[in-house]
Amino acid sequence: MTSKGNHGGEAIVQAFRQLGIEYVFSSPGSEWAPVWEAFASQEVEKRAGPAFLNCGHETLAVDLAIGYSAITGRMQAVMLHAGSGLLQGSMGINAARMTATPMVVLSGESLTYGDRADFDPGAQWYGLLGVVGGPQRLVEPLVKWGNQATSPETLYDMVIRAGEIALRTPAGPTYLNVPLETMLAPWAPRSNLRAVPYPPKPRPADADIDRVARMLAESASPLIVTDSAGREPEGYAALMELAELLAIPVIESPVATVSSFPKEHPLHQGFDIDPVLETADLVLLVRSRIPWYPPGASPKHARVVVLDEQPFKTWMVYQNLHGDDYLEGDVPSTLRLLSAVIRGSGTADAGAAARSKIEARRAQLAASHRKMQDANRAAVAKARLASGLSALDVCATLAEVLPENATYLDETTMHRSLNVRHVGYRGPHSFFRVPSGLGQCLGFGLGIKLASPERTVVCLVGDGSLLYNPVLPALGFAREHKLPLLVIVFNNHGYRCMSANHRSFYPQGVAAKHDLFVGETLTGLDYAELAKPFGGVGFRVRSAKELRPALEQARDAVRDGRIAIVNAELQNG
Repeated sequence: MTSKGNHGGEAIVQAFRQLGIEYVFSSPGSEWAPVWEAFASQEVEKRAGPAFLNCGHETLAVDLAIGYSAITGRMQAVMLHAGSGLLQGSMGINAARMTATPMVVLSGESLTYGDRADFDPGAQWYGLLGVVGGPQRLVEPLVKWGNQATSPETLYDMVIRAGEIALRTPAGPTYLNVPLETMLAPWAPRSNLRAVPYPPKPRPADADIDRVARMLAESASPLIVTDSAGREPEGYAALMELAELLAIPVIESPVATVSSFPKEHPLHQGFDIDPVLETADLVLLVRSRIPWYPPGASPKHARVVVLDEQPFKTWMVYQNLHGDDYLEGDVPSTLRLLSAVIRGSGTADAGAAARSKIEARRAQLAASHRKMQDANRAAVAKARLASGLSALDVCATLAEVLPENATYLDETTMHRSLNVRHVGYRGPHSFFRVPSGLGQCLGFGLGIKLASPERTVVCLVGDGSLLYNPVLPALGFAREHKLPLLVIVFNNHGYRCMSANHRSFYPQGVAAKHDLFVGETLTGLDYAELAKPFGGVGFRVRSAKELRPALEQARDAVRDGRIAIVNAELQNG
C-alpha cells in the first residue's frame, strides 16, 4: 500500500507549512511512519518547514506547545498516539482550552485492522488501540472541534481547517483523527497552495467604547481586576497606559495565569479584591473570569464592566460575572481604544478640579502601595528570624539572586499567595501559573525556554506537584535540546493542601485529634538527585544558611547550560 510519490504524510506536513507551524511536538506512535517519511524528505531536499521534536511523553508534548505559544503568540502542532496518547495528553489539551492557546492536535487509528489483503497495519490496532466511535470521542469535550480525516482527498484541507478553527476567537485546541490508511494513500497536491493568514482581531463598536470611556472618566472610585490581560505584551502595556491615565488601582486575581501589571507600580494594589471592592463605584473586569469568591460576592454599589474576547467560559460549570456592560473583542486593542478616547476627550487633562481628583487618587494609591510593600518586607524579615527554612525566605532570596529577566512558572498549591507577592518577577511574560491540573510545569517551562532561550526559566513546584510531572522525559528533552531549567522544589514533605482541606471540614475530627491525615502522606526522595543523570546539578537545602549559596550556584549552573534542581526542605511552611 505504500506510496512512493506524494502521500498523506506529505499532505499533513504541507498543511503545517501553510499554517506557519514552526514545531511539531510529538510523543511518537506507530501510525506516524508516513509523516516521518515526509520529514525525512524535507531534510534531504533542504525544504523549509516545521521542526519535528520527539518528546517522550504526551503531556510533555502538549505543554511544550502551550509554553512556546504563550511567549510567541503563534500556533503549533502536536502529534500523539492513537487514543491512549490522547488520554495521556488530555490534561494539557484542557490547559490549552483554558488559556485560549491555539493548537492543532493529531492522532491516528486503523480502519482495516489487518483484514485488508494488501496491507497489514499491525496487530496492535486490532487488539489494543481501537476506540469505539474513533479517538475523537475521547477529546470532544476538551477541544473546539474534533473530527476524522475522511479521505486522502480531504486530508490536507481538513488539517488546514483544524488550524483555522483553532485560531478563531476564542482560540483553543482542535483535533483531527488521521487513519493510517489515509496517510499511506497517494495525495495529489493542488497547484494553488496558499499561506493561511491569522484572523483579524475583532473589536467593540465605537459607541460602546465611547460609553465605557465616559463611565471610567466620570467614576469617583474606579477599579480594574484582571486574570490575564498580560497574555500578550501589548495587553500588559495597554493596561498600564489606561490605569496611569486615570489613576485606576489594579488588582490581579488570585487565579491569574500570567503577570499583567508591574507589581512595583504604585497603582498595583495586590491580589486581594476584598479590601477595595466595597469602595469602588465602577469595576472593570479585564479578562477576569473569577473576579471574586464566592461567586455571589459581587460589588453591591458598583457598576461592573466586562472586557474580554469571550467573557463566558463554556468550559466552566458555574460562572457569575454580574456584568452591567460588556466590551467584547481583542483585549489589547480595546484597552488602547479606551485610552485614546479618554485622551481625545480631554478628560485626563480637564480642568483643575478633575485633575486634582485624579492626582489625589494617585497619591492615595501610592501610599497604600507603600504600606503593602512595607508589610511584605516586614513579613520577610520576620521569617528570616525564625529557625528553619521557610517558603517566604525562598521566595525573597530568589528575588535577590536571580536576574530581572527571569520567567517564573508556579505549580505550587500551598505557596501560591507567597510566590506572587514575594518572588521578584518583572515585566510581561515574567510569571505564569500552570492553569489546570498538576504535572505540567516542566513541559510548560521548556516551551517557554525554547521560545526565549535568553531568559532564565524557573519552575516553582511543590514536592507533590513534581511527582505528577513527566520528570524523566522532561529532563531528557532539556538536555538534548540545550534548554536548561532551574527547578525549585517547595518540599513540605507531604500533600499539605490535603491536610489543610481535611482540617477545614473536620476541625474537631478524629484526624485532627490524632494528627492522622492519611491523604497527606507522600513518599518522597531527595529531588536534587534527579538532575545528575542528565548532566545537571542538584542542591539539597535544609537550613536558611544553605539557601543563598545553593541558589547562587544553581543560577550559575543554568547560565552555563546545565539543569539545576534545588530541593528546599521547608520547616516553616
